[in-house]
Amino acid sequence: MTRKSPKELAKILAYILGRRPDEFGLVPDRSGYVKVKELIKALGEEREFRYVRRSHLEEVRLTLTKPPIEIEKNLIRARDRSDLPLPERAVDLPKLLYICIRRKAYPYVAEKGVMKSEGDVVLSADRELAVRIGKRIDQSPVTLTVQVQKSLQKRVRYFSGGGDLYTAAFIPAGCFTGPPLPKEKPDLTPPPDMVPAVPKKPGSYTIDIQEDGTIDSASGGGRGKKEAPWKKKRKRSKAKHEKPPWRR
Repeated sequence: MTRKSPKELAKILAYILGRRPDEFGLVPDRSGYVKVKELIKALGEEREFRYVRRSHLEEVRLTLTKPPIEIEKNLIRARDRSDLPLPERAVDLPKLLYICIRRKAYPYVAEKGVMKSEGDVVLSADRELAVRIGKRIDQSPVTLTVQVQKSLQKRVRYFSGGGDLYTAAFIPAGCFTGPPLPKEKPDLTPPPDMVPAVPKKPGSYTIDIQEDGTIDSASGGGRGKKEAPWKKKRKRSKAKHEKPPWRR
């Protein structure tokens, strides 16, 4: 794989961040910023840019006389954003929109709705693009189909994100469909009577005192039955107090 020079990489960054971020499944915020890690993931989907890391972005910023990008902590944007479409209230909406979520989050989302801890929910009119975006957070994401009209009735507001992309603050439960929810995992804990006995250590044995006072050696500790010591003592004590035959 041939790596691009900082000047060549700068051109593609200026195009993505300053003109068509939607082609790469990116939606800048109102200040034109996108997260650095999201940009790197989007670039990684293109074979010729899979090598790009933050160090390469910093190289563009530091080595070029007039770098086309600005980096602020974990955010990046184009310096020239004159051709960047501004987020506006979406009017002519498609009937269906698509969004992908983490598979582990699906049961929660099905009950509570789609939301993000920070930023807006990004949806696409193109199912393939939605899956592409979803795979950046989960290798096997769950694809949800949003019924736009039903969500509008619940006062969801959509904004244009450029091209086939749209954003919304929240998608309520009941406004989307998805695959069947995973069944609950069966309880694999065995019942008490199925728990295997603890294996005995070599050379050990258990002692079982029978009703008649004898000891049963369970595993080689002795042969046959032995009389319990306290039983012998009681017999000796009893014999000591018995009258001799000639006194009876």
